[in-house]
Amino acid sequence: MEKKYRLMATVAAGLESVLGQELKDLGFDVQVENYRVFFEGTQADILRANLWLRTADRVKIVIGSFHATTFDELFEGIKALPMEDYLNYDSEFPVAGRSQKSALHSVPDVQSITKKAIVSRLQEAFHVRTRLPETGFFAQLEVMVTKDEVMLTLDTTGPSLFKRGYRVEKGPAPLKENFAAALVLLTNWKKDLPFVDPTCGSGTIPIEAALIGRNLAPGLTRDFDIEKMDWFDHSLSDTIRDEAEDQADYDTPLNIRGYDIDPKMVKIAQENAKHAGLSQDITFEALAAGDWQPEEERGVLVANPPYGQRLGELEEAEGLYKQMGAVYSRLSYWSKYILTSDLSFEKVFGQKATKKRKLFNGQLRVDYFQFWAKKAEKK
Repeated sequence: MEKKYRLMATVAAGLESVLGQELKDLGFDVQVENYRVFFEGTQADILRANLWLRTADRVKIVIGSFHATTFDELFEGIKALPMEDYLNYDSEFPVAGRSQKSALHSVPDVQSITKKAIVSRLQEAFHVRTRLPETGFFAQLEVMVTKDEVMLTLDTTGPSLFKRGYRVEKGPAPLKENFAAALVLLTNWKKDLPFVDPTCGSGTIPIEAALIGRNLAPGLTRDFDIEKMDWFDHSLSDTIRDEAEDQADYDTPLNIRGYDIDPKMVKIAQENAKHAGLSQDITFEALAAGDWQPEEERGVLVANPPYGQRLGELEEAEGLYKQMGAVYSRLSYWSKYILTSDLSFEKVFGQKATKKRKLFNGQLRVDYFQFWAKKAEKK
């Protein structure tokens, strides 16, 4: 029987349930916790999760977990784990560390003792007495101690999953790709509806919408750390990618548009869409948010307008929110989703949101204000 691994996908605060739903849609049973979702899977599943997860930061294998309040317990607990299943005697394996609310609170000590215990285990397993060379494949480990519970993980991803590879250039305060994808997944958009971003910047939200609309795996054009490990079944690399390619929908016409007041940003957005292979699916134009008028009766709008974080900018941002409110109040059959850190947004916008969701864009607390469309009357 194929080996199953205990896996953990990490995610930004506030998006755990979105990631949990993504994993359920991929067929996994999940356990959702703060900043992470646990699931089980084979090597093929690990690659599949890395290829398909739109909102996760990375996918890790949980090598083991145990209780420890002393450095002796930490050493013995780590040494008891089957490290030789994941590392060669010559693997390069840096150990990152974190500790919260635990007796073992010195992170450098936790890291160095974990490293020593792993070296000791590998020396015994591979009958090596000398120093381990660390010239082989790279494996990033992390030891986390939370309330005296130790967990050792192996990163299978490499550079974070938000690095899709299509962004040639970005503007000021860009959204990470996985955060932009989450904003789209939190809407009621279906691919037969128009999708508009009136403050599109470098185009990340419309590009992520097009990837979702085309059912394209966001990690399709990059590789992952697990594929460089020699215990991984390398025949899976092509198989899983071919399987993902087969699921793409290139036929459904998409109506996705992005606007920005700055023509330079529009050029950057067009360039990024071209690199994502999606220039046919998205129209970018230079236009002020307040000047946009839809041609269609129904649709979905997602905006990440400037937040006005610095002095003097708030006034400008609130002027924009006011304009948006005036234009959008007439769009009864459009759902509008607006992200901002301005908690008085509804007052300036002139309408109370149907729902708002607290998120974190990096370290910054933001709210996702949702104004749901009226149901279209049956004719």
